[in-house]
Amino acid sequence: MIVPTYWSEARKQHRQNGKQVTIRRFGWSDISESEAAAMAESRASEALARRLKGQRLPQRDQKVAYGGASGIPIREEILGRQNDVVITRNGYGARCLNTPDVLFADVDFQSAASIKAKLLLFFALAVAAVFVGGLLPSRAWVMAIIFVSFIITSPLADLIHRLQQRLLGGPEKIVKKRILRFLAKRSTWNLRLYRTPAGLRILATHQPFLPTEEVVQEFFRAVGADPVYVKMCLNQHCFRARLTAKPWRIGIRSRMKPRPGVWPVRPERMAERAQWIATYEEKAKAFASCTFLEAVGSGAIHPKVAPVIALHDKESRATIQGNAVA
Repeated sequence: MIVPTYWSEARKQHRQNGKQVTIRRFGWSDISESEAAAMAESRASEALARRLKGQRLPQRDQKVAYGGASGIPIREEILGRQNDVVITRNGYGARCLNTPDVLFADVDFQSAASIKAKLLLFFALAVAAVFVGGLLPSRAWVMAIIFVSFIITSPLADLIHRLQQRLLGGPEKIVKKRILRFLAKRSTWNLRLYRTPAGLRILATHQPFLPTEEVVQEFFRAVGADPVYVKMCLNQHCFRARLTAKPWRIGIRSRMKPRPGVWPVRPERMAERAQWIATYEEKAKAFASCTFLEAVGSGAIHPKVAPVIALHDKESRATIQGNAVA
């Protein structure tokens, strides 16, 4: 996991066959701005040389805060560090915990039927339409029934999905069953469960893990972790948990300024950013990002993980009663 303090961007140009080739690359450092600039110059020169040899390369690194191009570290403002845990401010203003080896997973409840389920239902309805239409005097009836099937497939599939979830005890119970099935064959595991606005957050306490370990990927698949989150963990070699509320959930309609909220910000725009952050932080005090529910498993807490639990629970307000979750 790399979360650099200093960033720089270099640009290299070369005219070839009457066309100008421009390459931009980032550099980063925890030491100094000059070291970041030197790295940017080196990466840009290397990329330009490879481009001139005929390799297909992007003209510039994606300017995104997190989960972007492979090999680009987390590009967010650093708010604090505790050992190897880094607290950053993400692209929309929330505080986030980044850790190289304490396993977090967010599982969103599935509120609608999957695309696969909808396609299967439409196929079944279409086959039924063809069968029924064969008993009718006109092919126009077949086309009409297929058209109606297409229109009703999505809402019907979502209705069936909701009824299934209700019969199985609701989305939270369904996810907990997945977790318990995973734990049934792993007696040493211990997990803390938190309720988030969209689902559950899971924190493994019994030992540290690396995102690339196969057992971690098995865990993600077993509990149904958000696939975008899983990809980010692999790209950035870290786990991550949002600590403060999403702005739009606490009544803040404006986005963090300047846009996009990618760090660093030009000095002349810092006052604008600071004003937005001050408003956000004041409102966020009344909200939690998640609420602690229970611990399941062996009860073990590894010494390396214990301070991360304490930091997470304090900063997310997970154990404070009465806070709305946002």
